[in-house]
Amino acid sequence: MPAYIVFMREKTLDPSELEIYWEKVKGTLDGRPLKVLAAYGRHLTLEGPAVEGVVIAEFPTFAEARDWYESPAYQQAAQHRHKGAIYRGLIVEGL
Repeated sequence: MPAYIVFMREKTLDPSELEIYWEKVKGTLDGRPLKVLAAYGRHLTLEGPAVEGVVIAEFPTFAEARDWYESPAYQQAAQHRHKGAIYRGLIVEGL
């Protein structure tokens, strides 16, 4: 059953830290079975607080999505994302 990681950027704090994150995150994707479905495209907030951007990535399973997120390589890259912006993130299992 597929699973989706969803990140919503609420507020940018330091664009230079986000640039470092985007460079470092690329290496964490090597050999991972994921498909990016949306990345900072046009969006419309229907309910709740507005966000600056959204990323949605599909993984074959919930376990693979969680494994990528919890991997040491991703967690090292994520430190720059946390310094660069306020995000909400989640994994949701598909149908």
